[in-house]
Amino acid sequence: MRRLATLGVVLLGLFLVLGKLVSDAPPGVDVAVADTLGADWQGTAGRVAYVGSLVLGPVLPVAAALGLVVAALLTRRRPALMGLLLRCVLLLAVCRAVSLVKPLFDRARPRDYPELSFPSGHVVSVASVGFTAVVLCAWLARHRLRAVVAVSSLAVALAALCRILLDVHWLTDVVGATVGVTAVGLLTGAALRLLPARTLDP
Repeated sequence: MRRLATLGVVLLGLFLVLGKLVSDAPPGVDVAVADTLGADWQGTAGRVAYVGSLVLGPVLPVAAALGLVVAALLTRRRPALMGLLLRCVLLLAVCRAVSLVKPLFDRARPRDYPELSFPSGHVVSVASVGFTAVVLCAWLARHRLRAVVAVSSLAVALAALCRILLDVHWLTDVVGATVGVTAVGLLTGAALRLLPARTLDP
């Protein structure tokens, strides 16, 4: 647990440093990626990315949290499982709160667009669900862990790509979102005794 918490602190530091470094002006890599991938945000790529963002965005953690709460209520005769599910709801909520730090960095978007840029709220949403899913899988279905990690990683990558294709986020916004959620997830998971995962008592 101590190693996971230490890793969480290190990643949180990287998240804060990255946010500070990019808050004034976008680095060259951000500009290059935006010019290459975000150029067609009004074309076909942008329309596809818009649909992707509708699915891979803030609606996802809301649906996941509701699903976990319902599952917890249905398993109230199994206190250990119910407690695990409710702790995962709290883990998901804390991870999702990473996007609330946007005013701390006050970063503008690549194009004229409301709200601040760092970190990407859509990527935070998907990464939060993915992190929680991995933790829950480690407790309940460890044999499926690799598959859940792979699917979660793919979903985060797709969400990030959609936001860049729409030219509403810089590359470092989506990277920062992923690092921030991982950091907060590790720290919160350790605090809630969700990490390291163990065998659930009957």
